[in-house]
Amino acid sequence: MTAPEIPVLPSLLAVFAHPDDESLLAGGVLAQHHAAGARTAVVTATWAPDSRRAPELADALAVLGAGTPRLLGYNDARDPEAAPGRPRLVDAPLDEAVGRLVAHIRDFRPDIVIGHDALGQLTGHPDHVRAHQITLLAVEAAGLAHMHPDAGPPWQPAALYAATHPESGVGLLRPLLEGAGKAVLAVPDTYVTTSVDVTPWADIKWRAILAHRGEVARERPLPGILARLPEGDRIQIIQTEYFTRLIPGPMKGDPVQLAT
Repeated sequence: MTAPEIPVLPSLLAVFAHPDDESLLAGGVLAQHHAAGARTAVVTATWAPDSRRAPELADALAVLGAGTPRLLGYNDARDPEAAPGRPRLVDAPLDEAVGRLVAHIRDFRPDIVIGHDALGQLTGHPDHVRAHQITLLAVEAAGLAHMHPDAGPPWQPAALYAATHPESGVGLLRPLLEGAGKAVLAVPDTYVTTSVDVTPWADIKWRAILAHRGEVARERPLPGILARLPEGDRIQIIQTEYFTRLIPGPMKGDPVQLAT
């Protein structure tokens, strides 16, 4: 019997604001691409390497096969313990933050970059919004030799996707988040270009979420909310990941996986 052909998938660099964003928003596609032999990595904009959440992030990335943490080291807009004595991501000079991310893009040389959407991912966290802005600028700058010349040789990713949630895909998350006093900001369904069924990798994604032990132990963060749900409800929430292709623009049709 001939072994089933494993599709060749592009390399991914995920750029998210906080530890756990990568697992919640793109853990499935990171696991999917890793399983297909693609290179994957994650840049996290906030929290310092010596912070309490850094080891949890390392454990989550190990589960996903996404290498070791790449931390920009900025402080969280709402948690001064993230990187004491360092500027908050939302206060950092924009060009400086873009340059730091450009260095990671040029070092890893991904086919695809994925990050937050313009709304700030359901709850509108200011760090999510700022990370989205930085990622947009860095993906363009990474391919231009005259921009941030000290950040390494230029590299232009083929595509940039924003992880997002359409109105029709919020489902059980709406009452759960509203019950925790959080905003629920979703995009129109037409804004979504790619819906990925990550059911085959849902177990890996869930183990990566659980690696963020501090958030799982708390009531308001999404990992803690998910941990208290019946398994069927939890799977329903995490089994689909939604994206909008921003660069070079939407693809025709109804894609079910990320593509260059």
